[in-house]
Amino acid sequence: MTNKVEMIDLLTGVKSSKKSYYTELKKTVLELQKKNMQLEIINEVTKSFNIDTDMGVMLQNILLKLNQIFLIDRLYVATLERDELILTHVYPENELTLPRLTYFPNGNSLFRTVLEIKEPIIKTLEDSEVPFFEQSSLKQLGAQTMILYPLVCKGRVIGVFSLESKHQTNYQQEDYAFFQQLTDQLATCIENARLYNSVLNGKKQWEETFRSVSSMIFVIHHKETISLINDAVKQFFNLEEQVIYQHTFHQLVEIDSQISPLTEAFQTRQVTTKQIKIRNRICEIICYPSFNEGNELTEVIVYINDVTEKLQIEAQLIHSGKLAAIGEMAAGVAHELNNPLTAVLGNSQLLLRTTSKEKTEYQLLQDIHQCGIRCKHIIRSLLTFSRQDEYVFQECSLNKAVEQVLHLIRYQIEKQNIKLNLHLDETLPTINGSLQQIEQIAINLLLNAKQAFEEDDFSAKTILVETYEDIYNDRESVCLSISDNGTGMEKSIIQDIFNPFFTTKKAIKGSGLGLSVSLGIAKSHGGTIEVISELGKGSKFILILPKKGGESLYEVQTSNTNNR
Repeated sequence: MTNKVEMIDLLTGVKSSKKSYYTELKKTVLELQKKNMQLEIINEVTKSFNIDTDMGVMLQNILLKLNQIFLIDRLYVATLERDELILTHVYPENELTLPRLTYFPNGNSLFRTVLEIKEPIIKTLEDSEVPFFEQSSLKQLGAQTMILYPLVCKGRVIGVFSLESKHQTNYQQEDYAFFQQLTDQLATCIENARLYNSVLNGKKQWEETFRSVSSMIFVIHHKETISLINDAVKQFFNLEEQVIYQHTFHQLVEIDSQISPLTEAFQTRQVTTKQIKIRNRICEIICYPSFNEGNELTEVIVYINDVTEKLQIEAQLIHSGKLAAIGEMAAGVAHELNNPLTAVLGNSQLLLRTTSKEKTEYQLLQDIHQCGIRCKHIIRSLLTFSRQDEYVFQECSLNKAVEQVLHLIRYQIEKQNIKLNLHLDETLPTINGSLQQIEQIAINLLLNAKQAFEEDDFSAKTILVETYEDIYNDRESVCLSISDNGTGMEKSIIQDIFNPFFTTKKAIKGSGLGLSVSLGIAKSHGGTIEVISELGKGSKFILILPKKGGESLYEVQTSNTNNR
């Protein structure tokens, strides 16, 4: 009976059909698994490749999955950098593989050939008769087959992707199609990462440039919100970045929004500029409106430059020009006056010798001679003061500077019925500096004191000039104090008097340079100038300089007080 059933199976082919069915089913399952693995590999590349992914890790993951369906032993990626093809990644890498950053030469390189012909190459090493650049390394690795594909993105070749195998395998057409698909996906991801890195590097360079600009830069949105600042802002205001962002722009710079160039820029949609004072520094503010594609004003870029030193330098240059003009004029005056003055002095001396002291003419001659000597001193002092020689620092006396200046302007002061009180410390230590420049400070301060009486009538006009020793900031110093009982100044004005070109005088009487230049000279000598003033009671200016051999004092300090 059993033999009969077997005979029927043989005659009908039932048994062979079952065997063929299971074989085909197994083959189909394997192909489906292969397809699924290929899709998984492509998905792996697409999903996990980004700017932070290490290419070596990526190749490792791809190779692990490839080994489940293909006999692949090593993967290579070479990229084109400035017309040079460079091996950037190999996995797995050892001492026998081509080292990373290898440059593939023109003419005899598999990688370079693929790049140039823009077509895949399947190379069996045993069949190779013509030597090529990579041959020695591949033989040492025991490679039998190299499959190379150009990495193409948007029609442009950006590199070469290669698969190495120690076996000679006959791949199917669909396998090569998968390798091509894998290469195309890698090319897209590599190019995207490269573009992203390029943008990222450009952004970093812009941010570094933005932060390193020495002038202050703000990005201001509507409602004065500060959205971005550079490092110069933090340094100027001496505040942490987060603290600055808690303020509006006008709160931070402490200016009225009604007179702010930022408000004007938002209203007019045009570039605005203004010079204002921020934390006792003169600053130039320029506001640049920024628009989107719809021509809507989105933000204003505020550029602030501290121009205090620049204005002081300009003031000193203008002042130096004036001194040069005075010097030329003084030289001409001295030349014209010296000859007749010599005759006056010589003849008066001859007459004095021949005239008896008892005669009334003798006193007249004596007055002529003394006035001639006074004129000679005035001309000499004027020449010394206005001389434009290079200033040389040397040991000099503050008292001598005061005496020289008084030769020039004592008469002007006393002519206005101003009482001049002089208290000079005869034991005053010397300083290291330029006598001519110290004289400039003294004459500026004395002229300011004299002009303090010109606005109103005063019954008792007094200018007190003192020199003395003092301790300033724990440093030994010498001081020149010039005080008056004139009009004095308001507190708001005191903050501005050292600014270049700031003046409360009429245009014909003041240029606003005297105090600015004086402060600059004091700083160059390591000193400073202090101010004490009260409206209606007078002012006191104190020049403070380190004594000879002493350390420099700190920056300018202005103050006011109600105590005189």
